[in-house]
Amino acid sequence: MSRPEMPKQLLALTAEETMLQLTAKRAHGEAFAAPIVVANARHADHIDEQLHAVGAAPQAVILEPVARNTAPAIALAALAAKGEEALLVMPSDHVIADVAAFHAAIEAAMPLVADGWLVTFGITPDAPETGYGWIKVGEPLANGVHRVARFVEKPIRERAEEMLASGDHAWNGGIFLFRADIFLGALAAHAPGMLTATQEAMTKARRDGVRIYPDAEAFGASPDDSIDYAVMERAERVAVVPVAMGWSDVGSWDALHAISERDESGNAHRGEVLAIDTQDCLIRSDGIRISAVGISDLIVVASGNDVMILPRGRSQEVKKLIAAMKND
Repeated sequence: MSRPEMPKQLLALTAEETMLQLTAKRAHGEAFAAPIVVANARHADHIDEQLHAVGAAPQAVILEPVARNTAPAIALAALAAKGEEALLVMPSDHVIADVAAFHAAIEAAMPLVADGWLVTFGITPDAPETGYGWIKVGEPLANGVHRVARFVEKPIRERAEEMLASGDHAWNGGIFLFRADIFLGALAAHAPGMLTATQEAMTKARRDGVRIYPDAEAFGASPDDSIDYAVMERAERVAVVPVAMGWSDVGSWDALHAISERDESGNAHRGEVLAIDTQDCLIRSDGIRISAVGISDLIVVASGNDVMILPRGRSQEVKKLIAAMKND
């Protein structure tokens, strides 16, 4: 269902609203300014429509001419923000079930953010995940806020099991909070080429209402690094707020089944679905009707003219299907 022209951020996968809309609503209210969105230029119209539909009109939509990873994208947003403003950086393809816990974590972090710390949010782990980076939680700095002892790359299974058992590690959820000027200062210290490229891209940008089109040549010259590698792993004053907030990056159909509302038989269905005597299935359609009898532990998805069927537990192998389609 997630395609280049309509990625999962723009789909209504977990609720009636799209994932972008849910992300915007998480940062809505008096405490938050209008959002700054950084996205691919081809998605501009969808972004406008979706954000206006939930009353979250953006102050800026920065449309990248090429993809350059998270650090340059965040640099564009920091340059569009105002100096000492706190910038809450959220990927728009995550689920957070307990928004109140998220807001409490933000509130706990704000005094350190005001003092110039770079803050990340550590997701309380409930499994030895090898698909996420981890954070070792260091000494406390304030109530609920700790120094980051170290960042851990995606681990092997045995190492993940050790970190889970230790109780002093969290998943790296990729959500950050810092002053815009402090982040740009960290870039100047640790990735000056990236700062120069993004500054030039914004200086030469074309503007059309809230839309900002960074200069393609200048932005294309930026190094292609993540925020973790470019800044967070190198800076001195980096803190983590561990938080249990029902977080998921919805990285697979199995993950979507796990976080979806399910009936008494463990099924999560959406769209035109007729299911009799089915158990622990995820069945969804954005068009044609799917009829099923007597099946269990399957994922069945119909989108347009495509139908996909696979056992639960193997949804990561969708990548094989995508690869085969490209070679077809």
